[in-house]
Amino acid sequence: MSESAAELPISEARESLADVVSRAHYAGRITYVTRRGQRLAAIVPVELAEAIERAEDAADVAAAREALDRIDAGDTPIALAELRSELGR
Repeated sequence: MSESAAELPISEARESLADVVSRAHYAGRITYVTRRGQRLAAIVPVELAEAIERAEDAADVAAAREALDRIDAGDTPIALAELRSELGR
């Protein structure tokens, strides 16, 4: 069972980092670290972070497979320079 999420100013998080990390690990608590009320970062259970990474990896693989399928179907790949230009980079 996980605790509900909490918000903690960065000054307090700095003073109680070990406790915040322990609550993430043992109780499943997500703690949002804030500055002037704005969320800056989150301390999350490692299982959650790893699940997010796996989901992102799966989405990347699916996008790559879709792009390769479009190329196999006859679409012309976009040159890297053109893509950068479209993205404004």
